[in-house]
Amino acid sequence: MTTIGEVLIDLTQTGVNDQNVPMLAANPGGAPANVAVAAARLGAQTAFCGKVGRDGFGSYLSQVLQENGVNVSGLHTSKTPTTMAVVTLSQEGERSFRFVRGADVELCPEEIDIRSLANTKVLHFGSVSLTAGAARSATIFAARQARQQGVLVSYDPNYRASLWESEEDAVEWMRNPLPLVDLIKLSEEELPLLTGTADPEAASQHLEDSGIKLVLITMGEKGAFYRWQGKTGVVPGVATSVADTNGAGDTFLGAALSRLTARGDRPLEKLTAEELEKVLAFANRAASITCSRSGAIPAMPTLDELEEE
Repeated sequence: MTTIGEVLIDLTQTGVNDQNVPMLAANPGGAPANVAVAAARLGAQTAFCGKVGRDGFGSYLSQVLQENGVNVSGLHTSKTPTTMAVVTLSQEGERSFRFVRGADVELCPEEIDIRSLANTKVLHFGSVSLTAGAARSATIFAARQARQQGVLVSYDPNYRASLWESEEDAVEWMRNPLPLVDLIKLSEEELPLLTGTADPEAASQHLEDSGIKLVLITMGEKGAFYRWQGKTGVVPGVATSVADTNGAGDTFLGAALSRLTARGDRPLEKLTAEELEKVLAFANRAASITCSRSGAIPAMPTLDELEEE
């Protein structure tokens, strides 16, 4: 599977010092990169396409991806600094974001390797790369090419209000690629933006009616809702002591995609609801481990950890 979009530095709050000053760690992150690493750690062959700066952070991110088994032949470099996201945490472990955009927005369609897309089972992207710059064109171009070549297209419309000029602008562009999408993963909070309703049944019906085959809705500790071939269900979450929710949704999706791609070249072909629920139970377990630890990529579990449970 291939993911496209942002890889960046998460300046993540790890606590406060004796003077009550926030302490930050420079963690590797970026939703599509997170998904690639999560899937790779759980046994999938993954590749990442994006752009970083020719700086220490860019070199570090490339190294992290490679150390986690992610192919970086599609990772390009720029004179523009590597993108950063400052992630601060509430006492309950909930995140707030502030982005310092850099090289990630400069990825252009000419830098997409069409031949490599033809050889992947899944192309995954998120909505952050739809916010600005050449990356918007590159992302939609890659999704369109993948769709034309029969590759499963996965989409996470992860809404970050600070990256958009207005909510109306966000809604327009987050909905724009939906006709190209086979699988969508979104949170409860994002349902009204995409569908106009907060009800999972009605929202997922709307998305299915628009042509999306598999709808996954993450609901935190309540688990994961799915709609597949006209049927819906909820797979319960896994109780855990939450240290940091950063990367949990990406772990969930990476874990689900790792299991789906293991089914063969057509990951959704002849998939039963029973099989899907086992996939989502596995993904919930993976996400719970990520929630129990700090950071995004550093917190993600390995296949051995899940098999030990």
